[in-house]
Amino acid sequence: MTTTFWIAAVALTGLALAFVIFPLVFRQPERRAEDDRRQQNLMAYRGRMAELDAEHQAGVIDDDNYRQLRDELAGSLLDEVDTDGASATATAPDRRRASARVVVLASVLLIPLAAVFLYQQWGSLDDVEQWLASQDIADGSDQDRAREMALLADKLRERLVESPDNPQGWAMLGRTYMSLERHGDAAWAFEQLAQASDVTEEQAAAWGLSAQAAFYQSRGQMTEAVTRAIDKARSLDADEVNALGLLGIDAFESENFELAISYWERITEVAPNHPQLPSIRQGIAAASERLGREVPRSDSTPEVSDRGVTVRVTLDPAFEDEVADDTTLFIFARNPDGQGAPLAIVRLTASQLPVELRLDDSRAMSPNAQISDANEVIVTARLSRSGSAEPQSGDWQGSTEEAVSVTGDDDSPVDLTIDKRLR
Repeated sequence: MTTTFWIAAVALTGLALAFVIFPLVFRQPERRAEDDRRQQNLMAYRGRMAELDAEHQAGVIDDDNYRQLRDELAGSLLDEVDTDGASATATAPDRRRASARVVVLASVLLIPLAAVFLYQQWGSLDDVEQWLASQDIADGSDQDRAREMALLADKLRERLVESPDNPQGWAMLGRTYMSLERHGDAAWAFEQLAQASDVTEEQAAAWGLSAQAAFYQSRGQMTEAVTRAIDKARSLDADEVNALGLLGIDAFESENFELAISYWERITEVAPNHPQLPSIRQGIAAASERLGREVPRSDSTPEVSDRGVTVRVTLDPAFEDEVADDTTLFIFARNPDGQGAPLAIVRLTASQLPVELRLDDSRAMSPNAQISDANEVIVTARLSRSGSAEPQSGDWQGSTEEAVSVTGDDDSPVDLTIDKRLR
């Protein structure tokens, strides 16, 4: 990718050298003509003086005429050449050529070295490579783009580890990891961004992004990594919007609707132009409805969607004696292709089985990914012995065999049985 760049750099450096070297090596035509004229005048002067000497010695002219003619000849050439200047004129070209050679040699050595040094200090080769790579990625298929993005991310990561003082690079790496759904790596990259930045607001935002990525990694569970990043963000900026959003989701999931509303309303106050403001207001409306309140409507307040999936989850009797009552139960819906974060998720315990519930936008992990935006979903229920949302060997799980339609009708629950043990 950088071959073209270096070819252009060498060409421009050569052009810069040409502007310096050409006038030194190739003298200007006017100066060359002037030197030739002076040499010719000097030769004519010497030839005429030789003729006068010969005529004087032969007695053709007497002493008085000889002196007069010699003085006139010398006077006519005085402005052009004198006897001392003749020596200087003879040696000046040699001195100029020697000086030119010194300057040319110094230019050939110093200009390229200075160009490389200054570009290393102020240049943006990494940005050039990243831009070129992004153009290549944009031209490929989805699979090719994902593969190229992964390679680009790994390459960028290596460079950033070697030269970590690059906030723009860490931000790009974090966004790339999020696009690849490598949420754990994204959380780490955003943490490095926070450490590389020297602006408090940017550090807080980076920690908020790290918390969000860790939240996705845990499938909506408020793990130690998530709470640590949230605490870091709010210690720098109590109103960091990503942290407030996650706290609101956690409060809603815990059915602390008052607290959820307070967090989300704070976002609307401190970030009135937030791109996800409609979804945040929708969450506020959903929490208010859970509290039995009449939600004031306005043009900027979207209706809470009733689209979702109602499920009834049971445990296969063969596993009833194996599962402890305090085993964590996750019930979640995601796109049929399995890509992206869950569109809705609920965390319960095995003691609550069998359970019937509604997976709708109130169960969303993020305003960016909601079940109401999907036509069909796969619903999965998992009993996690470790309490982690990541599937592990020994967990119990069940999923709908086919995709379930997302509708506004919650009268007919979908039956889902936890009937297998993960190996």
